Amino acid sequence: MNYLVQVAFAATVAAWVSGCAAPNMDTSVLQSGVVPRQAVTQAVWTLPPSSPMPAGQPGAEMPAGFISFCIRFHDQCALPSNAQSFVALTPASWDALAAVNGQTNNAIIPEDDLEHYGRAEYWDIPNDGRGNCKDYALTKRKLLIDAGFPELALRIAIVLTPAGERHAVLTVATDRGDFVLDNLTGEIRPWSQTDYVWIERQASTSPWNWVTFQRETAPWANETVAAISARPSTQSQDTLIAALQ
Repeated sequence: MNYLVQVAFAATVAAWVSGCAAPNMDTSVLQSGVVPRQAVTQAVWTLPPSSPMPAGQPGAEMPAGFISFCIRFHDQCALPSNAQSFVALTPASWDALAAVNGQTNNAIIPEDDLEHYGRAEYWDIPNDGRGNCKDYALTKRKLLIDAGFPELALRIAIVLTPAGERHAVLTVATDRGDFVLDNLTGEIRPWSQTDYVWIERQASTSPWNWVTFQRETAPWANETVAAISARPSTQSQDTLIAALQ
């Protein structure tokens, strides 16, 4: 997996519009280009027990940025021939998850969409070493697909942080429960131990279907969740499917 060392993709500072919380950056890693072994290793036998995430309710509105992403990266959104919706978690697969998560997190230069692309929302797999939380998640997803992980087990999710910031992470459905690969930490955590409010997620049946969650929110999240729920619909699933045909 030497190609992982070449990962130099991106993430961002916190911004509600672009939807990312701010990572804590280790600039020494960026300067040296060397990722400490402990930053990417976590023994499978120390993994906290997890559980499957709720299935969610179908019919969630796809993020407009994701629709644009799928039009530009058709191969990342096509229904795969291998339609397995979970991965068997073994020491080898855990090492692969930890390597992709840690090396990607430590090889980034954060920059928000408005500064980077001149627009408020743009999902990408960047090749210029800059980007935001969606770019982290999409880059990890691509690397894991390339490494042989089933695409339907790798699902982007939108959450709220305890600070009330909209944020994107990569979730991985396994036979030991669902885990989160996050640019805000090098630790791979069970989904239920993240302190996030879960808003929506890619479905297990297709990369372009999304589900929404019943939100039992903490008091700090009530107004923010209500604002997200009240967002006007911009594009529909039919728009994406038509564009991909």
